Amino acid sequence: MMSIEQKLAELNIVLPDVAEPKFCFVPVNQTGNLAYTSGQDCRVNGVLIYKGKLGQDLTIEQGQAAARQCMINCLAVLKWHLGSLDKIKKVVKVLGFVNSAPGFSDQPYVMNGASELLVEVFGEKGKHARSAIGTNELPFDTPVEVEIIVEVEA
Repeated sequence: MMSIEQKLAELNIVLPDVAEPKFCFVPVNQTGNLAYTSGQDCRVNGVLIYKGKLGQDLTIEQGQAAARQCMINCLAVLKWHLGSLDKIKKVVKVLGFVNSAPGFSDQPYVMNGASELLVEVFGEKGKHARSAIGTNELPFDTPVEVEIIVEVEA
């Protein structure tokens, strides 16, 4: 069976290094066999790949790409915390916040960028519960912020 790292390589996904948070929080908090990530934005090498609001500055496709990068960053902090993504037994929940212009209500389509990546990488174990929330602002003008809860080996 293919490891998660091998699957990521097959998909040409490189997980970024994890930087120390600039504020007072931890990237991952684990209790028992559940690991919760802090919200991740769509940075690559410290720079947001997109900025702005969905439905005003960005298309749904750009929002999906941003959500996908947020999820890649979530996986990076999980690997940093766990040592290996193969320790993930199941993706439990994804929570996504979408920086939305007034009247924009397609947050679920945007969040599919993150959700589809999880199924690509983890298969059945990647299917999860999800909330896609529209908000009027997000930190640093990021278009999407994503957090994830996973069940890990005890």
